[in-house]
Amino acid sequence: MKIIIIGGGFTGVQLAKRLINEKNDVILIDNDEETVRHASNRLDCSVIQADGNNLEVLEDAGIAKCDALICVTESDEVNMITCSLADAVYPNILKIARVRNYSYYINTSVAVTKHAETFGGEHRPLYGIDFMIHPDVEAGNAIVEAVRSGAVSDVLTFDNSDFELIRLRVEKDSKVDGKNLIEIRNLTDKPFLIAYVESEGIASLPSGATVLHQGDSIGLLTKKENATSIFSLFGFNIKEIKKIALVGAGRIGTIVAEQIVQHKKTTLISRLFGNKGSLKTSQDLLIADRDEALCKAAAQRFPEASVFCADVMDEGFIQEEKLNTYDLVICATHNHEMNMVLAAYLESMGVGKTISLVASSAYADIARRLGINVPIPLRDSVIDSIMSHLRGKTVTGIHTITNGEHEVISYVLPPASLLTGKLLRDVADPGSFLVLLLQKAGTKEFVIPSGDTAFSAGDTLILVTKTSETQRILDVFNGAK
Repeated sequence: MKIIIIGGGFTGVQLAKRLINEKNDVILIDNDEETVRHASNRLDCSVIQADGNNLEVLEDAGIAKCDALICVTESDEVNMITCSLADAVYPNILKIARVRNYSYYINTSVAVTKHAETFGGEHRPLYGIDFMIHPDVEAGNAIVEAVRSGAVSDVLTFDNSDFELIRLRVEKDSKVDGKNLIEIRNLTDKPFLIAYVESEGIASLPSGATVLHQGDSIGLLTKKENATSIFSLFGFNIKEIKKIALVGAGRIGTIVAEQIVQHKKTTLISRLFGNKGSLKTSQDLLIADRDEALCKAAAQRFPEASVFCADVMDEGFIQEEKLNTYDLVICATHNHEMNMVLAAYLESMGVGKTISLVASSAYADIARRLGINVPIPLRDSVIDSIMSHLRGKTVTGIHTITNGEHEVISYVLPPASLLTGKLLRDVADPGSFLVLLLQKAGTKEFVIPSGDTAFSAGDTLILVTKTSETQRILDVFNGAK
């Protein structure tokens, strides 16, 4: 693919790196001299110093032959205008814009929905933007998924599936310590699968002969209803969550609080609360922020919660409100360093579980070393969302794991796929990819496939791949090579 990225900040450079590693032709454009110099030293691609919202610049960069335009500058307006400008002349190019203004994001979503309801059928995307991505929405949703799964660790859920992929650590004296995966498989009749193993800093896709040891981190795929019994094999027990403290009443905190309060149905959070997910008293959810305006808005919006306007780093407040007695503390302010420090401190004070918003996967690794249960890397969630849209119509979702070394992909098998009519054991490529789940075309249930599972057009696959191999594997699956 040929892709133009407008904006050479952290997100633009990291996105370019991933695309370059997959052998894509990338052009990065930014108007700041220092930014361009920095990007040029780090990237093996064309880096241009110019205004990306100039049609002549885009045409000189070869937009006519591009597959996608991605705008991730610090200015929402520049990102949106650039997409609109490109759409006016090159409507067939995929256009993605990152925006931080929540009003832009939500109003665009509402307008698109109303247009579809009023006129129906196909229509040009609003502002020419095929996909608009908001960092806070992506991060907020990731935090909510972690809460729903008990804040055990990093959690991936899949649309229309009761399976989830959870990162666990093999604990001391667990039943699986020193056993290979074939032996572990015989310890329970509950369906599960080990998607990846991280041992001594090295991540890999396992085989039946892979042996687990104390301290290894694994990706455990299992049904939500079986999570408690499967976790016990690895020496890990889920504790009931009754009291949640949410630090940060900004946009991300509001998204999280809204989901906790409103989504009270048949997810794992219902069982964790033990009361069908409802919050019985104001003591079940505490929201704290030092910003008075944010606290006032939170108190009006969430009467179910206790809202405090306070400095959460003040030890006096921590002791007065007994934050160390809470089952879960979520640190979701935009001060990522403070999130990590506070979460690590409260973890050392006896808090049941901690979730912390951090800047990137590099900080997420540090956070885990500090004892934080679930670090949520803000920037990586944006890049994952962009990558999922770039994979094409056959890819409906993507998420990076193991510090970016592997990806979990939701993939719909096209009619021309080379997998159609073949068995899983005949197409397996150990070490490169692993099929975790399969939903047969026309059915609603996901299952863990076996070597005898046959593929058909329209099947949905959840697979984990080595990031460096992802595009090659998808090309093979799609029949392109």
